[in-house]
Amino acid sequence: MIHRILCICFLSLVMKVQLVAQNPDIPNPVEGKCYEKCLMNAQFEYFYEQILTKPASKRAVVIPAKFDTVIEKRIKKEASKKLIPVPAVYETVSEQVKIKDASTKFVIKPAVLETVTEQVKVKDASTIIEVIPAKFETAVEKVIVKEAYTKSVYVPAKYETVEEKVLVKAAYSELTHVPAQYETVTEKALVKEAGSKMEVSQAVYEKGTEQVLIKDASTRLETVPSIYGSSLDTIELVPATATWVQKKADKKSKFKNSKNNFIWDIDTIPAQHLVLSKLTRNGCPEGYQDDGAGCVKTFDIAAQYIAKPILRIKQEATTKAIESPAQYETRTYQKLVSPATTKKREIPAQYTTRTYQKLVSPAATIKTEVPAEYTTRTYQKLVSPATTKTIEVPAVYETRTYQKVKTAATTEKIEIPAEYKTRTFQKIKTPATTKSVDIPAEYEMLTTYKLVSPAKTSLVDVPAVYKTIRKKRLIKEGGISESKEVICKNKMTPELIGYIQKALRDAGYNPGPVDRVMGSLTKSALIQYQLENNLPIGHLDVETVKALTVN
Repeated sequence: MIHRILCICFLSLVMKVQLVAQNPDIPNPVEGKCYEKCLMNAQFEYFYEQILTKPASKRAVVIPAKFDTVIEKRIKKEASKKLIPVPAVYETVSEQVKIKDASTKFVIKPAVLETVTEQVKVKDASTIIEVIPAKFETAVEKVIVKEAYTKSVYVPAKYETVEEKVLVKAAYSELTHVPAQYETVTEKALVKEAGSKMEVSQAVYEKGTEQVLIKDASTRLETVPSIYGSSLDTIELVPATATWVQKKADKKSKFKNSKNNFIWDIDTIPAQHLVLSKLTRNGCPEGYQDDGAGCVKTFDIAAQYIAKPILRIKQEATTKAIESPAQYETRTYQKLVSPATTKKREIPAQYTTRTYQKLVSPAATIKTEVPAEYTTRTYQKLVSPATTKTIEVPAVYETRTYQKVKTAATTEKIEIPAEYKTRTFQKIKTPATTKSVDIPAEYEMLTTYKLVSPAKTSLVDVPAVYKTIRKKRLIKEGGISESKEVICKNKMTPELIGYIQKALRDAGYNPGPVDRVMGSLTKSALIQYQLENNLPIGHLDVETVKALTVN
């Protein structure tokens, strides 16, 4: 609202003075400058003041009752006896059990053979007659070409192929082992002797309860605030001030606006007050006692009990003997039916067939008389007659190897002892019994609370309560100031207006678009800037231009 009023003022109070030396309201006027009267805001200062909202008093504080924690030992389960079965004690007994009878075993010792090597005739010895021819020399005679001589013709020996049996392995006896015969026998063997086992029936308990005190009887003090009444107190926050308002002007007013016949006048704004409510102590609620600081009431607190469970013996423990039968196991072993023997078998000799050449007729020579030959030519003259040479051809032998019995096969009788198995079984050493064990009573630790001092009240000073308020004090009243230097109309150029718009925008105000026109948004932003910075209001004065740092 004040922005609208100041905009109207800005339009209605444009009073241009070029050099009014004759005007006494303008001190020391300078030629070429313009002056106008402007509105000035009232100046205030703010200060803080503390006011009493609640007077000092005393408050009753309840000191609760004090209890000691007492730990008591209480029976939870009565003492009793418990029968513990003591099992029978067994000892491990080992014994030898025959699983196979003694017997006889015949071990065959085979015949011992030796390798015999001998020379066997393959071809009989013979004689070979080698013919040595006669030697001649060349002689020239007219009559005898070759003298008569005797010619020997060699007749080789004759052989025939003969087959015969040759011993390779001599005959011998072989003993075969006939094993002993057994039969399977099954019988029962004692593993664990008969005994007795003690069965224990434990004691029977029944549940019961008992009342146990856990907290003594006491009293409780309850404190409530006193009843207060309220009273009102008025405090001036802002004193009365005067402000400028637009009113209808009379014809003689020099500040009259010729267009709408309005005038700016001072209107008084009344002071602002704060109404505070104060509290006044009026007493205590019904049933409560006033102890001078507060309201107290005493309540009795009954003692606290709890029901604790407890076990009582209903039936004592007993024992009962249970007979355990002997334990057997089935064992199986081999029993001799017939002992081992041997069986003799004859093994015949082994032969092989060999083939060799047998001499039928030895080699020989046949002498033939060759008569002399005569001619008138060159002939061979006998120097030495032809002869024969007898060469002995030895018989041919081959080496043969065969097995010859050195020691005949025999049997050896070996005694096989009976076989035994170590059998282990449990033998009762001490029969089962029972042992009585005392079971102590079971206790539990119970925590109870014992009253040491009852509850009481204590007076505590409650300080007064103050409230800090902010007050406004007038330093200087507002109104129309003396004439201030303003920008003349002929210097109010669009360029200057553009600078003013930019400076207002940079300062955080909204002058509208920078269109170099002093429009309503620009005027409103200028007046707001002047109001917030305690500058003359209503004109574009030099002081405002300097504040905007516009040259």
